[in-house]
Formats: sequence, C-alpha cells, structure tokens
Amino acid sequence: MPGSEFDLLYTKVAKKVLTETLQVHKGDSVTIECWDNGLPFARRALAEARAVGCTVILIYEDERAYVEGVRRGPEDSVGLMGKNEYGLIAGTDAYIFIPGQALGAYSKTLKPKERERSTRYNSSWYEAAEKAGLKGARLSFGYVGKDLARLLGKKVQEVVRAQLRAALVDYGQISRSAGGVSPFFSDGAETELETGGSSLTFSLRGELTVEDGLVDEQDRKSGNNMTYVPPGLVSKEVVPESANGSVIVTDTLTEYGVISRAKLEFRDGRLVAWNSTDGARIKKLINSVTPEKRRLKLLTVGLNRELGFGWGQDRFVQGSVSLGGFGFRAQVKKGTLRVSGSPVVANGRLQA
Repeated sequence: MPGSEFDLLYTKVAKKVLTETLQVHKGDSVTIECWDNGLPFARRALAEARAVGCTVILIYEDERAYVEGVRRGPEDSVGLMGKNEYGLIAGTDAYIFIPGQALGAYSKTLKPKERERSTRYNSSWYEAAEKAGLKGARLSFGYVGKDLARLLGKKVQEVVRAQLRAALVDYGQISRSAGGVSPFFSDGAETELETGGSSLTFSLRGELTVEDGLVDEQDRKSGNNMTYVPPGLVSKEVVPESANGSVIVTDTLTEYGVISRAKLEFRDGRLVAWNSTDGARIKKLINSVTPEKRRLKLLTVGLNRELGFGWGQDRFVQGSVSLGGFGFRAQVKKGTLRVSGSPVVANGRLQA
C-alpha cells in the first residue's frame, strides 16, 4: 500500500509482532514469508528484526507463478513440502507469514479444488513447526484482495488499514479477556444463544482455542505456536448432536456475498430449516454441504475491541458470536450467550 500512513502502520505492527507476539531476541533466526501484496510489510519486518540483532531470511512467493504452478503441476506433487522447506523450518526460531490473496476463502483466483490441493501441506507444515518449536504469526491482511473487498463493498486499502490498526490492540487486554471467557467453555457446559426472540441451545466439548496475539512457552508446548494478527477470540467445539432451536444471524460474509439476515433452525445438531431475505445465496451455501454434514460444530466469541464489523474478520470483534460447521460461518452481532447459566455476552457486549 502506498503512502507514509501505511509505512508507519507497517512499522508499528512489525515491531509489535516481533517484540510482543514472537518475543524475538538478538541472535534468533527469523523467517518471513510473503506474497506480492505483503512485500512492503515484509520489508519493514525484515528491517526491524535485523535492528534487534536477528538473522533473517525473506521468502517471496510470486502469485502469478504460484497460480500457474498449481494449474500446470502434476496433481501428486502440488501442495507438498520438500526437504528444503523442512530444513528451513527446523532452523527457524520465529516465523512471520503474510499470505497471498489467492489463498483466501473469498478469492476467485483459484478454484476451490485448486486452492485445496495447493494448500494440502498445512498439516505437514504445522507438524514440522511444532517439532521445531518455532513461534509464528499469520498476518490476515494478506488475504485481502479485490474479490474480498468487493464482497465487503469497500476498497482493498480500506480493509487492510482496518486490520492493521486492529493489530495494534492491547494484547494484554485480549489475553485477560480470554482468561475470563475460557473457564466457562468447559467440557459438558450447557450453552444458550438468544437472538431476537429466538433461542438455540447446545453443549460444549473438545478443543479450546485461544487467539490472543501472544505465543508463549505454553503455546509452544501445546502445539498452538501460530497465532493470528490481528488477534482476539476464544472458540470451543460443540457436541454435534446437541444443538436444538433457532438463531438469527446478520451481515454474514460468505463466498457468494453478505447475507443480511437469516434464521437457522437446528434439530439434534443438524441444520434442518432456514429462512432469509437472501434466499438464493443461502441456498447455494447450504447445498454445497451434504445434509448429514450440516451440523453445528464450533462456537466462537470475539475479543478485539479495536476491530469493527465489516472488515473481513467479524469473528474477532469484541462481543461477536460466530457459529460454524454447516457450510459457512454464521455471524451474530447482538446476541446473548449464556454458558452454564452465566452471561458471557449480553446483547453483543462481552461480560466475562
């Protein structure tokens, strides 16, 4: 992005990621990976890391070459990691990843199957990163391209600016908020989400995820060594067969556009009925998933007070509630969430 405003934002965010998120020290080995749109930020991160006394390697992925390689490469080799990349990860203490827009869920550059094939290295990469004990940060502004901006009705630079500013939030405050919410999200906790006269009940169980922008030793030991920037959410898996009732979702971003309002009805965990002013759009989404897989699987509560709705990261907005697992991520702006009878979110305001 051109202009001194973005130069200043890049510098501030780069310093924050290096000193707070990754806590790098003199002598650390830092790897920065970026695509075309992330190169200006990567330059600032590289300079700031060297100023600390780190040794730095910058990996640049050219989007046009990447897309051509995905389409022309043999299917059995596209999206696999080689010994060169494994070796690089093994020798890295801190990793900064600025993805390209072609990898984003809303991008039309690659077809869904092409994108899925080209990123099948994900599990291998995370396993190698965990084994290496590296600390990593993923800058989500890298996913922002013309396709996403068009869905949001905004310009690319507007969305990028909003996400960079939200990256400067107080990570300590995010961590404290996560510490207030997490104890409620225990296995077996009975949960109720009220929205505009509708009520949805379900139980929690399984993995708890905290995105607070900080990667500490406990995160490294537990395998949660990559964090999103901007940060700010707590999520918990849902017992698949437990969801019953209905929920009203609003301004939900999907690959087909924004669904302004929809009422979703669940029975024994499965999405069984839906009604929306954007009927054709939601029908496309739901029909992309077979009926037996239309199940509520994930609950997310947002914690970032510097991020507003409509900037491509609504699940991170403080007080937001998101539901996922049935074909798209549904957004609740002003819901009331009670867990084991205690209010965690009241009318869109974080209580815990």
